[in-house]
Amino acid sequence: MAYQLCDSEYRFMQVVWDSAPVSSGELVELCRERLGWKKSTTYTVLKKLCGKGLVRNENARVTVLAARETVTAQAAEEFVDRTFSGSLPLFLTAFMGGRALSAKEAEELKQLIDAHREDTV
Repeated sequence: MAYQLCDSEYRFMQVVWDSAPVSSGELVELCRERLGWKKSTTYTVLKKLCGKGLVRNENARVTVLAARETVTAQAAEEFVDRTFSGSLPLFLTAFMGGRALSAKEAEELKQLIDAHREDTV
């Protein structure tokens, strides 16, 4: 399933992922503290994300239906596709912006690349 989230929905999901399962009343308080939202805003976004299949609100208990890793990976892939025509090298070049990698970072990236090469997957 493809999840299209705007920035405020993603920030809301961060609160839910960090707290779930959580009572809807407690979620209202968490959103007030972390996002500066009113009760009505929290319930509006909650209803919208229930409709998108990311969360469930049953008996005033909010639970997660879509894992953080799934939603984050999908958003990252969409960003790379939209902004860099799907090119990971172009994305990494822009992301690095002339920044040097430590030996440890370079080794971690090499291991990640090796693990995801088409000829080894």
